Order: sequence, then structure tokens, then C-alpha cells
Amino acid sequence: MTTNMIVTSDDILLKLCHSVAHVLSSTSASNVSHAGMVQSITRTRLKPDLGCFSIFDGGFSGLVVINFSAEAAIEIYRRYMLNMGMPEAELAFTHTSDEVGNVMGELMNQILGDFIRKVSKELQTSISQSQPKMLTINKELTISIDANLDEPMAKRVSFKTENNHIFYLEFAMDKTEFIKLDQFEYDEEFDPDSLLEQHGQGQSATAKHHSVNPVSPWQKVVHKSTDINSSNSTSDHVDAEDLLDQLGI
Repeated sequence: MTTNMIVTSDDILLKLCHSVAHVLSSTSASNVSHAGMVQSITRTRLKPDLGCFSIFDGGFSGLVVINFSAEAAIEIYRRYMLNMGMPEAELAFTHTSDEVGNVMGELMNQILGDFIRKVSKELQTSISQSQPKMLTINKELTISIDANLDEPMAKRVSFKTENNHIFYLEFAMDKTEFIKLDQFEYDEEFDPDSLLEQHGQGQSATAKHHSVNPVSPWQKVVHKSTDINSSNSTSDHVDAEDLLDQLGI
């Protein structure tokens, strides 16, 4: 008898944590990691200094909140922009800047996109998300969001940037389980970034080959033809002098 695999809410939370760490690490070219412990909380809240949230629905419903400290937000923002090739002199210095909020909202969107792709593939279900909302929050203010969950389970996980700045992921979803009833194969996936990188390396190798051998085959034919014509011209000149000598001229 085959034992069925069961995926719980905690397993789904772990997938979300992996998406947060993976996306922020790869986009900022730094090391972002999550704690090995998860904390049970009564409800999710947006807290200072920079809070972002998104609601998702479909196969299961839930709410994702990420609360960044000012230091963590600025570090991730600046590393991301520098990794994109932006000059350091043009970057914002405070977390209250609109540019910082826009970038962190875009990163939140990428995180949820990665999470939804993994859930759709591994749990054979489909969920959709709302557009992430980013808010700059004062020290005195916290905001609660009602996601209309039937049996909400709320958890908090702490994350750490490469410079040891802390931020928190808060996650609430309906209590649910996914039970694997039958064997199935995952669709083969590829990383678009690695594919583009391989293509770029191929182009670089081709360019290097051409730089080593700058003369094209057509140029070689022309050069060869020129050499032949030059040789024939020399030969004709020698034959003409012999003829003049024989004539005594």
C-alpha cells in the first residue's frame, strides 16, 4: 500500500520563504536568508518602516505581508539598482523615496510570481494575486488587513540581509492540506536568465573567433585573386622584355 504524501500549510509557507530568499538574493546579488524557526501570531499587520502586502485567491486563499526596516529596504534597493547597472550617485538614500517603494513593490511582485509558479507546478492547483501595495509607515502606526479567511492560520518568519538587517514575512492562509493521490511528472522548467546568459556566451565566443581571424573568406578570395593578378602582371612584363631583347630594341 502506497503512503500518500500530504502538503500542509507549513509546507506552503516554506515554499514562500524559499521564493523570498531566492528572488531577493538573485536580484540584489547578495545573500538573503530566512530563519529556521517560524512564529505563530494572531493576525498579520503592516508595521514600520516599509510594509508591503498582497492577497491571493484560487486553489486556496491567503495574505502575504513583508515588513522592511528602513535599513533593510535601503540595502536591498541599492544592491538591486547597482546590480541593474545604475550609477550609485543617482540612487535614493531614504526609504521614504517613491523610487524605493516602487522598486520594493516590483520585487514583491517577482517573489509572488515565483511562488505561484512553484505552487502551480508542485501542488497541481492555480492561484492568482492582487497587485502588491507598498506603504511607508510611521513608528506609531500599524495596519491590519482583513483577507476574509475561513480558518486563518497566521505565521511570521524573520529574514536577514547580507549586512545583517532584519525584515519579517507575515503569512496568513486558510487551514488546508494537499494530498498526493497519484504519481505525476513535473513539467520541465528552464531559467530564462540562464538561457539568455548561455546565448550571450555563445555570441561572445563567435565574436572572439572573428576577432582572431578578422579576414573573411570573401576577403581571402579577393586577396588570392589579387596575388594571382599581380603574379600574371609580373610574368607578362618579363615576357615583353625578352621579346624586345630578341628584336634588338
